Amino acid sequence: MSENQFDKKSQAWSALFSEPMSELVKRYTASVDFDKRLWQADIAGSLAHAEMLAAQKVIADQDYADIQRGMAQIRADIESGKFEWKLELEDVHLNIEARLTQLVGDAGKRLHTGRSRNDQVATDVRLWLRGEIDEIAVLLVEMQNALLSVAERHTETVMPGYTHLQVAQPISFAHHLLAYVEMFARDAERLADVRKRVNRLPLGAAALAGTSYPLDRERVARTLGFDGVCQNSLDAVSDRDFAIEFSSFASIVMIHVSRMAEEIVLWMNQNFGYVDLSDRYCSGSSIMPQKRNPDVAELARGKSGRVVGHLMALITLMKGQPLTYNKDNQEDKEPLFDTVDTVKDTLRIMAEMVGGEVDAATGARSGGLTAKPDAMERAAKRGYATATDLADYLVRKGVPFRDAHEVVAHAVKVGIDSGKDLSELPLDVLQGFHASIGQDVYDVLTLQGSLNARQVIGGTAPVEARRQIARHRGRLE
Repeated sequence: MSENQFDKKSQAWSALFSEPMSELVKRYTASVDFDKRLWQADIAGSLAHAEMLAAQKVIADQDYADIQRGMAQIRADIESGKFEWKLELEDVHLNIEARLTQLVGDAGKRLHTGRSRNDQVATDVRLWLRGEIDEIAVLLVEMQNALLSVAERHTETVMPGYTHLQVAQPISFAHHLLAYVEMFARDAERLADVRKRVNRLPLGAAALAGTSYPLDRERVARTLGFDGVCQNSLDAVSDRDFAIEFSSFASIVMIHVSRMAEEIVLWMNQNFGYVDLSDRYCSGSSIMPQKRNPDVAELARGKSGRVVGHLMALITLMKGQPLTYNKDNQEDKEPLFDTVDTVKDTLRIMAEMVGGEVDAATGARSGGLTAKPDAMERAAKRGYATATDLADYLVRKGVPFRDAHEVVAHAVKVGIDSGKDLSELPLDVLQGFHASIGQDVYDVLTLQGSLNARQVIGGTAPVEARRQIARHRGRLE
């Protein structure tokens, strides 16, 4: 068959139709501009399918050899940029199959035996997404290691902990960063769980009802590294809950990124002044020469809304679809593709911005987020962060907590009026609030004393922070 003849019959349903598809409809329904990124998955799935067909004697061994030869040529053409993607062939699947048939003739036509584009695309998306999940898992490790590298240097650095964005209690900067390590660790657990449900093979479900050919679906699953096969053909071709679940994971991880980014933006503000960032992650102003804007953190915060929006799009896409496959599902790819790209780019740049760049040869880090301990300590003192420590001190002296709470409130009021921290109030003044207060009260009113007192598991004491860092390091090795 000549190339021109093939083009006239390139649509699998063309014999049924008496007029060609309008150009407007071609452009509206085509997906090849964005789904061609699935080409590697499409070739891998097709080769596994062909190998199984040959093993099951559905196609001849020579057909399989020809398909292998043709696919190798197609792979080389795509990698070199020579492959011609055609809009009239709609999608990545028909483009590759059409080219294969041009290269190897009837063997290319036999490739589609026992499958439909419905189970083919579901397989391709799962294969592609599985690979992206594995890359994101590595980036989550890098994000946690970046945070740990900063935390290790600041187990003794005191900063104010906040509730309602008001100074609450002293914590270590390491403890604050470790909170995000915990979040990203849970994100990694979620991602691993999502992967289990992504890694199931739809191929063999055909259009919707399975096929009469003697397919060995488990063989294809083993070849492609799937954990198993989808057990219901209707479900296999129609549902995209695996994509929704991945997008849910992506939304959660981006929310965690956004919260961290928001804090970095606040900490960079001169009224906080807790941290500094390398110039390479900041921008200036076109009119105000003094400005250093934390653009990377702001963009990461903004891109979280983009990913959450994609989750809503996918949920809305699926909510009204009857079984089985509907053309609506073509719209699953762009939000899924953009979600993957956004999460990968954001994790990569945020890890570098926080932890610095890693030398490939030595493993040493340079640059990254720089803490300003003096500013953090001043802020903690301004907020009477050890007030709870004074209340706990009184409780240990036998004072009921509610009474101790009231006593400390009076002490804080005097401190505010006099412009002094609780640790700066003279002993006779403190004893005026309660007779049980002794000289030892100053041991608990210092910021470092407050940190050291909280050695409970998960507490902010430096010794506990170091234990947690070691635990995370061991977990990530």
